[in-house]
Amino acid sequence: MSAVPPHRPSGPITSQFGARAPAYLDGLNAEQREAVESTEGPLLVLAGAGTGKTRVLTTRIGHILATRRARGSQILAVTFTNKAAREMKERIAKVVGATVEGMPWLGTFHSIGARILRRHAELVGLRPDFTILDTDDQIRLIKQLLSAENIDEKRWPARQFASMMDGWKNRGQLPKDVSEADAGWFANGKGKKLYTDYQARLKTLNAADFGDLLLEGIRLFKENPEILAQYHDRFRYMLVDEYQDSNTAQYLWLRLLAQSRDGKSQSNICVVGDDDQSIYGWRGAEVDNILRFEKDFPGAKVIKLERNYRSTSNILSAASHLIAHNESRLGKTLQTDVGEQGDKLAVTSVWDSEEEARQVGEEIEQFQRQGDYLNDMAILVRASFQMREFEERFITLGLNYRVIGGPRFYERREIRDALAYLRIIANPVDDLALERIINVPKRGLGDATLQIVHDTARAANIPLVAAIRDLVETEELKPKQRSTFREFLRQIDDWADRMRTIPHFELAEQVLDESGYTAMWQNDKSADAPGRLENLKELIRSMEEFENLGGFLEHIALVMDRDSGDASDDAVSIMTLHSAKGLEFDTVFLPGWEEGLFPHQRALDESGLAGLEEERRLAYVGITRARKRCRISLAQNRRIHGLWQSAIPSRFLDELPTEVVEVTDTGSSYGGYTYGGRQTTRFDARDPFDSVYETPGWQRAQRQQQSRKSPGPLTIDGDLVARSSGPSAAYDVGERVLHLKFGYGTVTATEGNKLSIDFEKAGPKKVLDSFVKRG
Repeated sequence: MSAVPPHRPSGPITSQFGARAPAYLDGLNAEQREAVESTEGPLLVLAGAGTGKTRVLTTRIGHILATRRARGSQILAVTFTNKAAREMKERIAKVVGATVEGMPWLGTFHSIGARILRRHAELVGLRPDFTILDTDDQIRLIKQLLSAENIDEKRWPARQFASMMDGWKNRGQLPKDVSEADAGWFANGKGKKLYTDYQARLKTLNAADFGDLLLEGIRLFKENPEILAQYHDRFRYMLVDEYQDSNTAQYLWLRLLAQSRDGKSQSNICVVGDDDQSIYGWRGAEVDNILRFEKDFPGAKVIKLERNYRSTSNILSAASHLIAHNESRLGKTLQTDVGEQGDKLAVTSVWDSEEEARQVGEEIEQFQRQGDYLNDMAILVRASFQMREFEERFITLGLNYRVIGGPRFYERREIRDALAYLRIIANPVDDLALERIINVPKRGLGDATLQIVHDTARAANIPLVAAIRDLVETEELKPKQRSTFREFLRQIDDWADRMRTIPHFELAEQVLDESGYTAMWQNDKSADAPGRLENLKELIRSMEEFENLGGFLEHIALVMDRDSGDASDDAVSIMTLHSAKGLEFDTVFLPGWEEGLFPHQRALDESGLAGLEEERRLAYVGITRARKRCRISLAQNRRIHGLWQSAIPSRFLDELPTEVVEVTDTGSSYGGYTYGGRQTTRFDARDPFDSVYETPGWQRAQRQQQSRKSPGPLTIDGDLVARSSGPSAAYDVGERVLHLKFGYGTVTATEGNKLSIDFEKAGPKKVLDSFVKRG
């Protein structure tokens, strides 16, 4: 590799291009231009949401090339997605045209890691043509190792160990670096040995997995300083996008490349990121990497991009006020360049999630009538299970929608699996449903066994389940397979009998538990497993709205038959907050701002204060996706364990500035919540006629929730979702009651502990029975 730099011009940039600066600098604000032209030494560009960081990054690369500070091959630019890399290449080409001498090393951490590793593969025990394993190959290899060690794969799943290894590799840990405490619990102390054997087996196969592309690169640089020195000489300039999302392995790999060549001079490394948008801690991202940049590179220059080109001042004020509650941040305040104050943030309190979906649908239709496009509207949820009610509401209204970052609710794998179980109970001759779940979860039925079942069914022209009943009475199958099929048939028959005696939603939960399907996801340690369990809970909750299983399955068939439309159609976007990063819309709806949902209880339980701060960053990301309008909503009640329970308003609501927020109550729900220290009409559930509280709503309601006892046995992910028994309303239809807020009224309907009451002055309302007394 050549260590001789290209010609580097001297003097100010204007002298190189005549009296006027080059056109590619036009339109940059002062901070952006400073970030582009500060080419020497370490630089942290702290870029807030909507401040034009991508333009700065690409213009900076173009500037280095245009001023001949380096050839293209002497620039390393790292992104997090292939899409971002392609976009960057296109923008650079527009800046410098076709006059670049050599292309920059531009790509993701792993693509560049693979490129370097192939050049020096022999030094880490591989050949240059090594294979990069996909997930299926990785799982297959782990299963072989588990079998060799006589480890029960059902008790110690291969996917669980793959997730463990992924965590170790994300932290830059080779087998020798993993502590016994960290690995010893798996397979009764064999975790570390399995990791060692796995890495050795990869070398034998001349293969690497995704994590090795950086892990082996780190080892290459540490064990071969002469190789590292070559890359020090090659890369004159280094640029990193979305630095706040880097994990430990990426950080260590980058640090090695960015070290000064002689131990004295400074590296020309520029990282661009936003500590307030670090939301991927659950997959290994370390916000500390960006927070300690100045410590890692003494004398580093910090430039803050705080001029937002996306949102109105009210939106930015709310977002800045909220994120200021985080302690672990470098600090910046966004200022709008839009030039208008805009609408206040609307916070709406509704009775339940069904009413929340209805309210959002009505607002979208209203904006549509005003001439707004559906493409400019988005619903950003904290958890994917929240999507179901919005999807069903939009189908009812005939509103086009698209789900970003995943399938529609009823098209998700876990939902389709659960529905297949229910279909085979309702219709035993449904071969398609049986094929889907016959070996899910794994029952030890191989392809050869299933082929015999198919051949038997075709030969006799009978359904698959009938073929199985015949085969268990003959000798075509081995005893183990016959025993497995007998147990499966026994379960189906038992479930079919129960369908006549218990509510269909209780049956559904029993089916998922007894089939082992719930346990399969509980034992899965992948990042999306908890979300799949939440979706299963939501599916069971949704069944309570139907009289029987047949009616529910017919509804699902009609929903899934709906044409999804062309991708270019005008449609509302529905996605999780994590999927929304980097996007923007005129109108953003943020539903479900309730304690336990947002901030999510799992994040608080697993990560404490760090988890809370990441949840707050997620709220910040959600608000700053909005250009013109931001609509926040919370449900006062959610159906839990088959009963209506009061939900607790998110603590984030109390952290929004009152001057830019407008709070509304739909009028169909009981009470409200305390916002910004103002007194409202929520009462203590222990005594509905006590005085009004004046403490912040979420704190008061949190005390209220802690006084309740946890009901019933545990099923899906620790919760009993379906429940037909339990306390019913203490009042009868036609009974006269008194409500402190709404006055006297007559009970017109009951549903569990929820009452529909026709009040003499306030009209029809829905309230909890604990908030009334006999009048």
